[in-house]
Amino acid sequence: MQLHFYKTELLLKETFSIAYGNYDKRDALVIKLSHLGCEGFGECVAINYYGINLQEFILKLKQIQPQIEVQKIIHPKEFHQFLETLDLHHFLLSALDCAYWDLFGKLENKTFSGLNQLENKPLVESSITISIAEIDEQIRKIENSSWSKFKVKCNGFNLENTEKLLSLNKNISLDANASFTKEDCLKIQENADFQKLMYIEQPLEIGNYQILKNTGTVNWMADEDCQDFTYLQKLKPHYSSINIKLMKCGGLTPALEMISEAQKLGYKIMLGCMTESSIGISAGCALAGLLDFADLDGANLISNDYAKGSFVENGRIQLSEKPGLGIEFLL
Repeated sequence: MQLHFYKTELLLKETFSIAYGNYDKRDALVIKLSHLGCEGFGECVAINYYGINLQEFILKLKQIQPQIEVQKIIHPKEFHQFLETLDLHHFLLSALDCAYWDLFGKLENKTFSGLNQLENKPLVESSITISIAEIDEQIRKIENSSWSKFKVKCNGFNLENTEKLLSLNKNISLDANASFTKEDCLKIQENADFQKLMYIEQPLEIGNYQILKNTGTVNWMADEDCQDFTYLQKLKPHYSSINIKLMKCGGLTPALEMISEAQKLGYKIMLGCMTESSIGISAGCALAGLLDFADLDGANLISNDYAKGSFVENGRIQLSEKPGLGIEFLL
C-alpha cells in the first residue's frame, strides 16, 4: 500500500462568518492510499479554533509513512486499531481512516453501505448554513434558497431576530457556536415557542452545559461539547441531540461506534461537517441512512471542489453507487 498526501486550499464562494470569526478559505490536506491500481481518499482541514496545524500533520505523515506502507490489506476496523497506535490527532486520524474505507471498498468492489450491511432507507435532507449577517440579509438568503432546511449562525442570542426566523414557517435551527449566555439559555428553556426550532446547537462555551435541561422543551444539540462516544453518558441529562463530525471523532470507524452508542441512549443524531470538498462530504454522506439530521453542505459552499462522489443537491443527499466511498480526485 502506498501513501501520498497533498496540501491545498478550499476557497469559499463568499466570506463565511461564525461566532469564532470570518474566513474566505481553509487550508486542506488530502490523503491518498493506493494498492493494486485502486485509490482511496480522505481529507482534513485547518480549523483555527481547533488549533490545527497541517504542517505538523505532514511531518507526522512522513514519520509514519513506512509503518503504513508495510501494512497488509485488512478490514478497515482493524486498520483503525493500527492507526490508534500511532498517536494521531483526530483530524489526521479521520483522513486516514476515511481514505482506507474508500480504498478497501474499491478493492472489494463494495460500497460502504454494502460493507457495513446498512439498511437501504429514505435519507434525511441536509440543511444549508446561513452565516452571520444582519437578520434581513439572513432572511433574504433563506427566502431565495431552494433548500428546505436552514442552520442559522448566531453571535449571541437575539429574541427579536429569532422570532422573525420562526415567523418564516421554515425548518430552522440555530447554531450559537458557544455565543449564548447562561441567562439566554434559561429564558429559551422557559419559552415553548422554541420547540418550533429543529435544534439549537452548542449554545454555551465548552464544558458549561450544566444548566441545559434535556426535558423536551428545546432540542439542545452538543457539538464541541461531544468529542467522542466517551462523552455521551454524562451529556444525556443536558442534551437531546449530538452533532458528530468525522474529523472531530476520528473518522468513519469511531463514528459508527458513536452512532450505535448514541442510539442506545436515545439521542437524536446529526452528522455535520467543516469546510470540506466532496472527499469529506462523500464520507459523511455514507452515514446518511443512520441520521436524524444532516448538515453536509460543505462542498456546496466552496468554489473549487477538487473531487467527485456523493453530493447534496438542494438538501437532498445523492449517494454514489460506486465502490468504497465513490470518491474521484480531480487534481
